Amino acid sequence: MIRVTKIQIPSLPTEKPRRLYVYLPREYGRTDKRYPVLYMFDGHNVFYDSHATYGKSWGMKEYLERTKLPLILVGIECNPEGFRRLNEYSPWDFKGTGLGSMEGLGRVTMDWITKELKPAIDAEYRTLPDREHTMIAGSSMGGLMSLYAAVEYNEVFSKAAALSPCFWVSPKRMNDMIRSKRLLDGTMIYMDYGAAEDDSAETDIKAMFNTAKLLTLSGASVAARAVPGAKHSEAYWEKRIPVFFDYLLGE
Repeated sequence: MIRVTKIQIPSLPTEKPRRLYVYLPREYGRTDKRYPVLYMFDGHNVFYDSHATYGKSWGMKEYLERTKLPLILVGIECNPEGFRRLNEYSPWDFKGTGLGSMEGLGRVTMDWITKELKPAIDAEYRTLPDREHTMIAGSSMGGLMSLYAAVEYNEVFSKAAALSPCFWVSPKRMNDMIRSKRLLDGTMIYMDYGAAEDDSAETDIKAMFNTAKLLTLSGASVAARAVPGAKHSEAYWEKRIPVFFDYLLGE
């Protein structure tokens, strides 16, 4: 079952409300069990093709129903207005080709997720609210944010999946942040990048493995993969769902 509601984030206001998706296991109403929670960025792209930006979702609903994975998944729609998704999904200010100077509101985004959304989810649903059972995932800019969350909010999230993360956004700030941290025991991070994503894929793959090394030195268990032939789209990220779940959940 997926519950879809319209929400406003007071610290990140928009004229158009965004959608919040909460997936509950089919057994949820027939048991008193509590469940781990996975938070995902770009929630509109996670479940429904009809909601997805480019008409193709991750197909996560079908995967979870097929595998009967016992977890709650919370998908948060990005800012639906213009390029403001890039602001909300960047931890730091940056400059992008054709974009000019962009203000990074990633900390504001993560403060809302950890201080307002997560407590509300834990109060309304039968979650396992502890760090061990709280995960975060995303792709592209959402992948960048997942890495940021796993490091900067390490006391909240023990596991993260970052697919095709945008390493070109403030790479020095990212690596300096990782070097400054000693991550808590049990931190697990999955990263990957498609070899056919763009003209800079080779550079981005090198950056990924460098970041993986730094994360390992900071105390995380890390799996990093270059995916042959994979492009930058939901159709390719969908194929990696079993891989990152198998790693993060140890199955």
